[in-house]
Amino acid sequence: MLIQASVGYGMLHQLELTKAAQDLLSAMVERQHPGGEVIASQRELAARVGLSRNSANVAMAALVDRHLVLRPENRRYRTYYLHPYIAGYETVEDLEAAIQVAARRIADGELPEPTAPRYDTPPPKRQGHGLKTVSGE
Repeated sequence: MLIQASVGYGMLHQLELTKAAQDLLSAMVERQHPGGEVIASQRELAARVGLSRNSANVAMAALVDRHLVLRPENRRYRTYYLHPYIAGYETVEDLEAAIQVAARRIADGELPEPTAPRYDTPPPKRQGHGLKTVSGE
């Protein structure tokens, strides 16, 4: 059993994840190796939580966009990495060391921090419309 880093879990509610993205992330957390490496195809992960191919694509894109899931630069087939802030580790010492390294790499611009989606323009706010009744008389 791995010791889960909880740094990132405290902010998951801010990341506006769909249920499908949450389910896919859950499958990845379950399948990870120490340090957050996940060796599984997107299709395998989707099947594990009952997602269609399209839903899995959209969910994975959201996880990658929010930097919860990192894809290796060499793009090895079937390999993903969970962000160190949410990855699992074998020992508390490994967890502490990984969080320290991740914080330093984030400060140096080498590792993205999990973030909520950014909009070029904010989504429109709901506006009340003054509805008027029309009389047929």
